[in-house]
Amino acid sequence: MTDTSTPLFSRSKGWLQDEEGNVIFGAGRLRILKAIKRNGSIHAAAKDLKIGYRAVWARIHATEERLGIKLLEKKIGGASGGGSELTPLAEFLIDQFTIIQNRIEKETDKLFQECLGDRLNLKIT
Repeated sequence: MTDTSTPLFSRSKGWLQDEEGNVIFGAGRLRILKAIKRNGSIHAAAKDLKIGYRAVWARIHATEERLGIKLLEKKIGGASGGGSELTPLAEFLIDQFTIIQNRIEKETDKLFQECLGDRLNLKIT
């Protein structure tokens, strides 16, 4: 039996994809939507995430195309400035994907602990 004094953490990822394997939604797009909500625009979100504007826009656009539904309401610039707001579907995706991801992590932790915990004398947290 191995004794480890360092806590170990299990990690897992979940995402939605279409039948061709194209990503529809996952942790990266979740971060993007949260950043857009926080910053009020794709440009500001890209800066915040240190990702190129085109990369952020391409991921959002691909998800919108694959779902057939808009995730953003874009405001045209001008005196008051432009920006983007999340649609109700985008807000729903943030909320529900966060719930799903949390459940995946808890179940993964439980599975690792059941299968490996005693053998490796570890506590997965």
